[in-house]
Amino acid sequence: MMAQYKLYDLAKVIRSKNSGPFAITLDVLFDNPDIYYKIKNSGIINKKLISRLYHISEEMILHIVFYDPALGFKVTFARKISSGTSFDTDVYGAQQHAPLGELMVEI
Repeated sequence: MMAQYKLYDLAKVIRSKNSGPFAITLDVLFDNPDIYYKIKNSGIINKKLISRLYHISEEMILHIVFYDPALGFKVTFARKISSGTSFDTDVYGAQQHAPLGELMVEI
C-alpha cells in the first residue's frame, strides 16, 4: 500500500548552499536504499518539478544528478539575484532547501 510522506521525513539530509555567487545547489541524501531508488526511479525529481517549486524557468536549472554510491541527488539552479547583492535575502543559500523538503512523495 502506498503512502505519502514529505521528502523531509524520508531523507537523512536535505540542504542547500551556494554553488558560486550565481547558483544554488540542493543536496538530498538517503540512508535507505529502497527509498532512494523508489524516488529516483519514479522520475518525480525533474526540471518541471524544480521549476514549479522554486518559481523559476526550466532553463535556469543547470543540473539534476543522481549519485547511487551516496544514495543521493543534487539539483543546481541559477539564482535570480546573485549572492550578496542588493535584495539578496540568503547570502549563503542555506535556506533554499525548504520547498524541496516539503514535497509530498508517494512510496
